[in-house]
Amino acid sequence: MEWTPGGVSNDIEDQRDNSGGGGGFGFGHLGIGGILVVGLLSLLFHHNLFVLFSGADSTSQVRSAPDRRLDEQEQPEVEFVSFVLDDVQKNWDRILPETANVRYRHAKLVLFRNAFPSACGMAQDAVGPFYCPEDEKVYLDLGFFNELRTRFGAPGEFAEAYVIAHEIGHHVQKLLGIEPKVHALQERRPEIGNQLSVRLELQADCFAGIWGNSTAQRKIINASDVESALGAAAAVGDDRLQRMATGRVSPERFTHGSSAQRVSWFKRGLQTGQISACNTFENR
Repeated sequence: MEWTPGGVSNDIEDQRDNSGGGGGFGFGHLGIGGILVVGLLSLLFHHNLFVLFSGADSTSQVRSAPDRRLDEQEQPEVEFVSFVLDDVQKNWDRILPETANVRYRHAKLVLFRNAFPSACGMAQDAVGPFYCPEDEKVYLDLGFFNELRTRFGAPGEFAEAYVIAHEIGHHVQKLLGIEPKVHALQERRPEIGNQLSVRLELQADCFAGIWGNSTAQRKIINASDVESALGAAAAVGDDRLQRMATGRVSPERFTHGSSAQRVSWFKRGLQTGQISACNTFENR
């Protein structure tokens, strides 16, 4: 992926040295395998399940001392995240008014380590990156990218870029009024809550693909970059995560969609570059 380091985005809120050190958790009775399973399930369900095994709640975090050396090591990653964030949002600055007559409002991206409070609850590294519609911020622990490369087998810069573009896709859903309508329906119809969640997530994948379409037109990605993004989409499919965590696949518990679905919808956005092609609630 072709990109130029250029400092830190104005839309980045760097809280890495103000984040919780995780000292409030006690996992003594969980083995390595148990921690892996709980971590995968937390990522799958976007909820910190480690608190179920702890005597402390998720807000009782011990603050970690600033780690200047780690800050310096992560600086290239911070600049890459900044480039992608600015590029994705610049794209939506243009697309939303042109195609939906909606002004795009920039989201913020909060960098943290281990744990940090958000308007949607405590952000945890075990949960993975997420968008909070209450404060319109994306929360990201840079350590997730290492997990993406090593545990989930999805290396490459464009795989990381896909993650950021997906979360900004959720912000676009809020601005279009889709996210609040879906959540209101989930409250009224909890029996179809998971199905609606899948549709919301697949649409965010498609919106990430729309940005991918823009990068392809500007020739800042190549075929191998696309493959890495598709690999990332497949790596975080519900079926793959469930199989890794429990050895079984339970489609009724899907909240994000299967690997095949996530790849398919990302490719649809990538190939068309059109919001109208991303109606996951009518198209199957």
